[in-house]
Amino acid sequence: MPEKKKNSYNWISDFVYGGIDGAVTTFAVVAGVEGAKLSISTILILGFANLFADGFSMATSKYLSDKTDQEQYDRIRKREKAHIGKNTSHKDQELNRIISSYGFKGKELIAAKKVFQSNPDALLDLIMRNEYNMTQENIHPEKGAFYTFISFLVIGIIPLLGYLLKPILNTDDSQTFFATSIATLGALFIVGAIKSRFTDRHWTISGGETALIGGVAATIAYIVGFLLKDIAS
Repeated sequence: MPEKKKNSYNWISDFVYGGIDGAVTTFAVVAGVEGAKLSISTILILGFANLFADGFSMATSKYLSDKTDQEQYDRIRKREKAHIGKNTSHKDQELNRIISSYGFKGKELIAAKKVFQSNPDALLDLIMRNEYNMTQENIHPEKGAFYTFISFLVIGIIPLLGYLLKPILNTDDSQTFFATSIATLGALFIVGAIKSRFTDRHWTISGGETALIGGVAATIAYIVGFLLKDIAS
């Protein structure tokens, strides 16, 4: 039997969630340092340290999570395949119960069971879905980690761009922070709008919610930095 062609990996969801986390956490670092009235060099040092360290941590978590899900699915599917091969009465009763839950009875149930028994892959998919609530997903741990890390860097660097370009743009501290806030919230809105592709929410609501979350996180960080600014002085 020819091997099924796998669907291409959908990297957009990884890029969206990595980008959101990158922008929010880096913006929070910037806001906290601004609240504490520390130097631009401090903003850049802490910002880039967070950008790469937190980005790597998130990519690693993504890799380990996907790898665990993949291994768990493969392990259970392999075990069920061995049980099907033994064709025990227990598995036969289990199959009757699953198929009957779809409304098949009598001769229809027997016919449906024969169809699945003649197609081991379909039978395994049926058992995995109904017994373990697991489906074969297009998971690729390495690609997931890669796209998560790249998006974290690409979107997460936006809150730092104003400070990197400050000498060229010749802006003061308040202007730089204002421009940074607008650019970051705008980026979060766009990424949040893209996120609506994976939900039933309208893109304006999804984008606004994402920008709001980033704004709240930055506000909290700014207040904490402001209250603790005497410690750094």
